[in-house]
Amino acid sequence: MKVSLADLRAQYYELKEQIDTAISEVIESGQFSGGPRVARLEQEVADFCGAKHGIGVASGTDALILALEAYGIGHGDEVITTPFSFGATSEAIARVGARPVYVDIDANTYNIQVDAIEAHITPKTKAILPVDLYGQMCDRSALQSIAEKHNLRLIIDSAQSIGASQYGIPIADGVDAATLSFYPTKNLGAYGDGGMILTSNDETAEILRSLRGHGTHGHKYHYVRVGYCSRLDAIQAVVLENKLPLLQGWNDLRRKYAHLYNTHLEAVAEQSNGTLHLPLETEDNCHIYHQYTIRHTRRDALQVYLKENEIASEIYYPSPLHLQPAYTPYGYREGDFPISEKVSNEVLSLPIHPELTEAQIDFVAEHIAKFQKISVPAPSFQRSQI
Repeated sequence: MKVSLADLRAQYYELKEQIDTAISEVIESGQFSGGPRVARLEQEVADFCGAKHGIGVASGTDALILALEAYGIGHGDEVITTPFSFGATSEAIARVGARPVYVDIDANTYNIQVDAIEAHITPKTKAILPVDLYGQMCDRSALQSIAEKHNLRLIIDSAQSIGASQYGIPIADGVDAATLSFYPTKNLGAYGDGGMILTSNDETAEILRSLRGHGTHGHKYHYVRVGYCSRLDAIQAVVLENKLPLLQGWNDLRRKYAHLYNTHLEAVAEQSNGTLHLPLETEDNCHIYHQYTIRHTRRDALQVYLKENEIASEIYYPSPLHLQPAYTPYGYREGDFPISEKVSNEVLSLPIHPELTEAQIDFVAEHIAKFQKISVPAPSFQRSQI
């Protein structure tokens, strides 16, 4: 049985007729950039995520860069973030000229250690930029309290968490900005790149709309600031708009499959002598499992074994950002963030997407259990010498 990490073709065929019709209507209209289709999607996504405004841009990376710039963060500033994430998070901070200041992660949720943030705040700190990793929100209430106490901006990289909630509160509620990616493999994916910034601040929304369109305001040739060319095009907007009503159901399926994995693997993990760890969903969170990520002390061998049995997997992420060549100028060294370093050697993401079948979940779990039996000896017990 072959099990893929994602099946974008199957998802397309589920929606083929309406997607093809919507794309054809855009082509026939001749309006490919901006317009009512993009505006309609922006409002629908904002409403879904608990924000007043949605500002569509060309990618999730641009969403981060523009959000930082809209709040005046730049050269000489510091932004507190996580070293265990996709590179775009730190890249955006560096691109606006600020310094990424890393705080290690929680070993169970893989999100930033919120209780360690205040020790890293300096007079240069202007913002906190955590990541809702794998689809589980970081601690919003605690982050909001810290940001308010120290007069900092709270910008959340929510590229992996659209549809998640915490105590029933959606991702963009109560923060200065939350950013989304619509990369095709995301829970809500376009047919190419795309992103969005969510905010409830009217002034910030106006600045963001200006920034994405070359810094114009009121007239396309009137430049009030140095901007970017970063627009979400109308074809991607209609693709996303047709998918959005299905997102909650897709997320529910991801949650169902994650719980099914847990049902199969909990006993295996308990008997693994500490070699296998399953994802932890905290009680306050509705995790939408953009990734179902386990940890294994023999991760590389497990990945090879799964591949031999036609089961796809991926490592998100194989090296923390503070050890990447691009970020060596900031002076971080091996050992600075031990949890991130340890986790990067053990994490492995298993197939989890709405197009999976329960039989495929069973098949993956069965092979992890088999690997555990052949690769990890059971703990031995010695008779007492007393």
